Amino acid sequence: MRKIEMVDLKNQYLNIKDKIDRKISKSLLTSQFIQGENVKKIERKIKEKLLCNNVISCGNGTDALLLSLLAMDLKKGDEVIIPSFTYGATVEVVAFLGYTPVLIDVDYSTFNINGNLVEEALGSNTKIILPVHLYGQCAEMDSIIKVSKNIPIIEDVAQAFNAQYLLNNQWIYAGNIGNIGCTSFFPSKNLGCYGDGGALMVKDDEQAKKIKMLANHGQSTRYIHDLIGINSRLDEIQACILIEKIKKIDDYTSKRQKAATFYDNALKSITELILPYRNPKSNHVFHQYTLKVKNDKRDQLKEFLQKKGIPTKIYYPIPNHKQNAYKNIIKKTGDLKITEQLCSEILSLPIHTELSKSQLNYICDQVITFFKVK
Repeated sequence: MRKIEMVDLKNQYLNIKDKIDRKISKSLLTSQFIQGENVKKIERKIKEKLLCNNVISCGNGTDALLLSLLAMDLKKGDEVIIPSFTYGATVEVVAFLGYTPVLIDVDYSTFNINGNLVEEALGSNTKIILPVHLYGQCAEMDSIIKVSKNIPIIEDVAQAFNAQYLLNNQWIYAGNIGNIGCTSFFPSKNLGCYGDGGALMVKDDEQAKKIKMLANHGQSTRYIHDLIGINSRLDEIQACILIEKIKKIDDYTSKRQKAATFYDNALKSITELILPYRNPKSNHVFHQYTLKVKNDKRDQLKEFLQKKGIPTKIYYPIPNHKQNAYKNIIKKTGDLKITEQLCSEILSLPIHTELSKSQLNYICDQVITFFKVK
């Protein structure tokens, strides 16, 4: 049995090595390294896959969030509603631009923003609602839309590429539900490249034109700067990789889901574990397989598994409302106790496209052994 990884990018690459190597070599020979045909092609492929009106690639997922906010013409101090239980980048971009992050609690079952609390957090200065589709499952978008009062919704889809949500009896891809969707192509993502990359899915055509300008120094045409923008571009080599990998995204999603089902069946009898909840309104694409470990045994289980050669991760150990960087600029709604509880209970097991049955069996056997011994 080969070494168990949290994400096995090496073996995933080896399975498509020839195709990727050929495409990169061909791209290098063109010497068209920036804004070439492959970038245009991957934007078209994402648009076709997710059924989007517009797709704009950029340098990374954080830039995608930054560009989406820049396009909204907010003022300093305007408020953006965000779950506290998420990676810091979501809060960071809001704070960086001088807006006010309003942090709210999440649903204990789904880890995602609590739609009921969104309504409580709304105020006269609320300009954006920014739900995060955490760990690969969509937030409760219908309840958020219902209470939004036409406030724009920006979706953070960095962990949920290819996830869908059932809205008004129609399955819609994450990132195509609100006004703008932002995703990341960081290597470990469900659709990842071999460096940094990101993209925005934008409904409104005029807003898409603006974002494209903002990502290219605010230029409408070369040397004509109509806006103050930034430089955020997906490069050709990363686009080559994404073109090959998006062909396999449904297969990759299926493999993650099958691994998650294996874990579910093997670990369901352990009363001290709460397995990931699957919302019937969302197809969970399992960017992470995240357990809740009860009775303060999380850290002991993590240490035990590490000694057995099984990596685990805690996503995320410190909530954003307790981060030093944000403590003087955030607003909070409620006590955020669910977020704090989750930070003390969560543990993610390895999940990726290359997990073998022997690896899954070994991981589950060791988890079961830990609780039998305890």
